[in-house]
Amino acid sequence: VQLQASGGGLVQAGGSLRLSCAASGRTFSSYDMGWFRQAPGKEREFVAAIDWSGGSTLYADSVKGRFTSSRDNAKNTVYLQMNSLKPEDTAVYCCAVGRYGTSRFPSSYDYWGQGTQVTVSN
Repeated sequence: VQLQASGGGLVQAGGSLRLSCAASGRTFSSYDMGWFRQAPGKEREFVAAIDWSGGSTLYADSVKGRFTSSRDNAKNTVYLQMNSLKPEDTAVYCCAVGRYGTSRFPSSYDYWGQGTQVTVSN
């Protein structure tokens, strides 16, 4: 499975962005998906996860109520809608796939994509 995240950019605090993660492979619909981020000088941080059906989601406390993950299996794409962005959301965001349910642990994911930069200014 190959993954490509896109949709990052520069936005003012309070603004919104929608990230996309496009996947190759016919078995995409059987994979659970996760979003992680890493800011300069910080460890990788779990953001959100969505199960293969889109029926179950999990969010980090820091983004709960502001971020929403969804997926379109017909398009082999997962989305992360980010609203009310804060400067502390600035990071490189990447997506990953696994088959262990909605998990906040990087070890639950088997394939990782390249990240997309999100920068939130004051």
